[in-house]
Amino acid sequence: MSSQDRTLPAVGRLQQERRVVTEIPGPNSRALAERRRAAVAPGVGSVLPVQVTDAGGGVVMDADGNTFIDFASGIAVTSVGNANPRVVERVKAQAERFTHTCFMVAPYESYVAVCENLNRITPGDHEKRSILVNSGAEAVENAVKIARYATGRQAVVVFDHGYHGRTLLTMTLTAKNMPYKHGFGPYAPEVYRMPLAYPYRWPTGPDDCGPEAAAQAIDQITKQIGPENLAAVLVEPILGEGGFIEPAPGFLPALAEFCRASGALFVADEVQTGFARTGDLFACEHEGIVPDLVATAKGIAGGLPLAAVTGRAEVMDVVHGGGLGGTFGGNPLACEAALAVLEEILERDLVGHARRIGGVMLPRLRAMAERFPAIGDVRGRGAMVAIELVRPGTKEPDSELTAEIARRCHARGLLVLTAGTYGNVLRFLPPLVIPEHLLTEGLDVLEEAFA
Repeated sequence: MSSQDRTLPAVGRLQQERRVVTEIPGPNSRALAERRRAAVAPGVGSVLPVQVTDAGGGVVMDADGNTFIDFASGIAVTSVGNANPRVVERVKAQAERFTHTCFMVAPYESYVAVCENLNRITPGDHEKRSILVNSGAEAVENAVKIARYATGRQAVVVFDHGYHGRTLLTMTLTAKNMPYKHGFGPYAPEVYRMPLAYPYRWPTGPDDCGPEAAAQAIDQITKQIGPENLAAVLVEPILGEGGFIEPAPGFLPALAEFCRASGALFVADEVQTGFARTGDLFACEHEGIVPDLVATAKGIAGGLPLAAVTGRAEVMDVVHGGGLGGTFGGNPLACEAALAVLEEILERDLVGHARRIGGVMLPRLRAMAERFPAIGDVRGRGAMVAIELVRPGTKEPDSELTAEIARRCHARGLLVLTAGTYGNVLRFLPPLVIPEHLLTEGLDVLEEAFA
């Protein structure tokens, strides 16, 4: 990353610096937390124990004037920076025109423009159609609906460590019990879970992981489900909540080929990996995979709620009129934000910027792993990077240390997230516009937390 890269994107009005002026949380944040306890259901958790008042570029500010380096991006949402000036301007202009008509009642051009862009930039040069909805879970659920309708089949295959949402169907698709599924059953039928190519934990080692895991999954699908009953294989190209697991090479292409041969649809959940996050516009592109359906959300609209399903025209066109949609799907404010985000990504080469972020983070994290034996694995692509923490000398997950390191980072002014089936992964999702000095300073803070 050069000095030119540091100033590449607009970062808004906030000074791009880490500043800790009170204990964390400070008095104003503690006072607001008391109001929260009286008003908000405790089932809604929070990572950072503060109350945010401002954010932009690579920083988040709290009610006490503390400024945190942002290695979270609202879970990969504010990739172009919080309150990105281009996004703000387009949303303000749209709010003055109209805030809602419902596209199914009185349509508008920006919904169509977002769909045109998605059809153009998602993997594959085939003819496509898109629909817009509100959230990643809603996009995944609609993708399953479309796949079942188009194939006339019911079975859906998902994978160990996968996360797909919190609705009834997407909870069923999700692998992790606590906190996402515990006590919320019974779950939806005709969902089958298969082994994932998890290189760090594959019994015979990472070199054999991809082909062995694919063969095992395909064998189980064939025996337990029957290819003729399979509607879709649904997978995250890099698993998000599961711990930023990058499936071993060859695993995803083998599954996509199996789907083509069996008449099932290959569905990519690119909710967290999409829109330049991994150093490609979409993570599927890394191995040249062209999905039949792609679910997107998070980074699509700069913080406004928007999600989409994009797929082959011959698949999307089969659903009857009125079978897809929703009152708020493709809200005009969110559509304008999405158009601004796409302009930022393409005009400012945020794909390249994501790669440069990975080029800074991964070597530093690997050097830390040499120094701190609790770091068992360093992985990720682009600006989607993680470390897995274990008890030294073993691969036994250390969730307690993971939580402690996160707390130390927060107290020092660095916002990080935990993840993983075992709760032992620190994941890093800096905004793609983060200045280089904040990126390196954040890594310094992380190293201090370990030391």
